[in-house]
Amino acid sequence: MVEKNRLPRELTHPVSVGGVIMGGGAPVSVQSMCTTDTADADATLAQIGRLAAAGCEIIRVAVPSAAVLDGFERVCAESPLPVVADIHFDHRLAIEACRRGASALRVNPGNIGSWERVDAVIDEAGAAGIPIRIGVNAGSLDAAFAEREDLTQVEKLVGSASSFVEHFRTRGFNDIVLSAKAHGVLTTIEVNRALSRELPDVPLHVGVTEAGTARQGTVKNAAAVGALLMEGIGDTMRLSLTADPVEEVDVAWDLLSAVGLRRLRPELVSCPTCGRCQWDLMGVAAEVERRLSSVRAPITVAVMGCVVNGPGEAAGADIGLAGGRGQALLFAGGSPLRKVSEADAVDELFAEIERRFG
Repeated sequence: MVEKNRLPRELTHPVSVGGVIMGGGAPVSVQSMCTTDTADADATLAQIGRLAAAGCEIIRVAVPSAAVLDGFERVCAESPLPVVADIHFDHRLAIEACRRGASALRVNPGNIGSWERVDAVIDEAGAAGIPIRIGVNAGSLDAAFAEREDLTQVEKLVGSASSFVEHFRTRGFNDIVLSAKAHGVLTTIEVNRALSRELPDVPLHVGVTEAGTARQGTVKNAAAVGALLMEGIGDTMRLSLTADPVEEVDVAWDLLSAVGLRRLRPELVSCPTCGRCQWDLMGVAAEVERRLSSVRAPITVAVMGCVVNGPGEAAGADIGLAGGRGQALLFAGGSPLRKVSEADAVDELFAEIERRFG
């Protein structure tokens, strides 16, 4: 009975990636991936610094060849975030990444080659005491499932992922995080629901892969990952976007805030505007949003279009503005503070935010 009342993410076993815990009911962690050449350690570390400032908690970097290993080793040594080595095809790179300081590996057994090579990676990670994320996607499935016409895409992904987990366990390796990704929203939801049922103790890394550019990718990730998170599924996530990876982190935190799981930064509440609006609501809201990006307080800030109804409609906000012709009402918790000119409204708002919330 107790188990039935617990969320799926509370039932997974905890895995530590450089001190960041995923699984076991730990807060859902935010990940991203560097777009730099890993051989260029300076550029990679600079991007990691920007990502860390945005709230990224785990960073993944590509290790496509032996030529990047020296840069990778320096990145691991100097990164403020745990570094996950992203490996495809060459098991020797995974083994060397373990020896160069990786906090975790991300491998897809479906493209590593023989089981002997996979086993060599498992054994090296075990000796180094680091976890492995088994990453499965629609383009790299276990050969035993890939060509079967009697299975749906969801069944192929789930079957491949489950078979890989089973094999790792036969090697005595249980420090596993699992992901099975596709570019479709419904497939992403169905696959992760099935994995949560079939492998309830394995932490899940969730996200829509190849989701697209910032607008489309944000919508697809919000739809798929948002639905999973609200069902209690997902222990860590990367919201892939064809954009600056800082945008991935921003969207991830906005999503975690929207579904009520974690708050790192302010939430902006603003009207859709209408014919009754008598001030530059869209311009003010855009400026408030821009300036809020540097505020690190989990507050709710409102920008409302109507002096009469605004404070009441945004009574749950910590602080806000409700505009009228040439002026705005500054309010907190639904109660008026003072009237300010429209020209000074944003400055007055942020002065009050600084005074109240630091």
